[in-house]
Amino acid sequence: MGRALGPFRPDNPCPSLPLPPPLLTPSTNEEIVEAVHSADRLLPVGAQTKSRLCQTDSDTQLLDLRKHTGITEYHPSEYTFTAKAGTTLREINETLRAKGQYLPFDPPFSADGATLGGTVAANLSGPGRFRFGGVRDFILGLSFVDGNARLIRGGGKVVKNAAGFDSPKFMVGSLGRFGVITELTFKVFPRPPSTLTVALQFSEPAAALAKLVELSRSRYELDALDYQPRSKTLWLRLAGPAESNAALANHLGGNIVPCESVWPDLNTFAWAPPAHTLVKVPTGPRQALDLLTNLASLSATSTHLSAGANTLWIATVDLPSLESILITHQAPAQVIRGASPHIHLAPPPSAKITQSLKDAFDPRNRFAPLI
Repeated sequence: MGRALGPFRPDNPCPSLPLPPPLLTPSTNEEIVEAVHSADRLLPVGAQTKSRLCQTDSDTQLLDLRKHTGITEYHPSEYTFTAKAGTTLREINETLRAKGQYLPFDPPFSADGATLGGTVAANLSGPGRFRFGGVRDFILGLSFVDGNARLIRGGGKVVKNAAGFDSPKFMVGSLGRFGVITELTFKVFPRPPSTLTVALQFSEPAAALAKLVELSRSRYELDALDYQPRSKTLWLRLAGPAESNAALANHLGGNIVPCESVWPDLNTFAWAPPAHTLVKVPTGPRQALDLLTNLASLSATSTHLSAGANTLWIATVDLPSLESILITHQAPAQVIRGASPHIHLAPPPSAKITQSLKDAFDPRNRFAPLI
């Protein structure tokens, strides 16, 4: 194919980096293969809702997959669908909703135009991860083009699958290092008949986290469990028959609030000022409490604890101080959007298997190193 060159991007999310070459905009597998074969250095991107993950050096071309879109298979009775990587989460959510189904891990940035491939490559899940697991737990199969311009398929299109190397899993969180994801198959769940949100107020984070741990270990199957330090609120989402939700809410106490006033804002990070750098920190209740205590002293910094304290989100303008705190607590973190010289803050030692996979699937180092 000839290279389908788009215009230069009018914005530059990180002023310290020059604008990259024009976008490549393939719409078919064949065009993606040709792009990988002909380019020296590539970085696959989608809607660029995770702006920091789309920044690279000026010698790297961005492979924009937003024209490689569409749901290719959907079997509501089997609770599975297959879609091209550039398909938006909005389109997928609307299609599933029409059949009373959904992706229960609440993929973030859905309302902002995020794509399915970008969600997998960035390994981003929302509040629903608390009960159902994250994106890794729902992906069944995928296709990708590796650094040798080979189209490789892994996994399958049914929930019960054959044994073998689980290639879809290592593409979750790969950030484009191993290849260009072209198509994905997911399992889905029935949408609950109703949801209800309960807000519990606490005077200090320690009491809120203690309650969070108590609830996470209880017999109640909460649909989501998030803590917002700024408002000192523990958010509980209940899902099921309306009568059961009401009875459980009455038992738990707190204030009932409209679901639409809480979870959509969390999905788009409305609590994080747009000019702030957004950072994701994998954590647990004890480490989260220690981090929140130290982060309270940082100016212009907001936090949100999600997925039962398994993920701490931080928005700040004081990145050096944040990095110092993370290093002290040995808490690896990833910058999702905003200006930062590095994607990883306080990074853990690189696993040998990661380099082995890179050598196997991208021996020519066609896919841009993360900076």
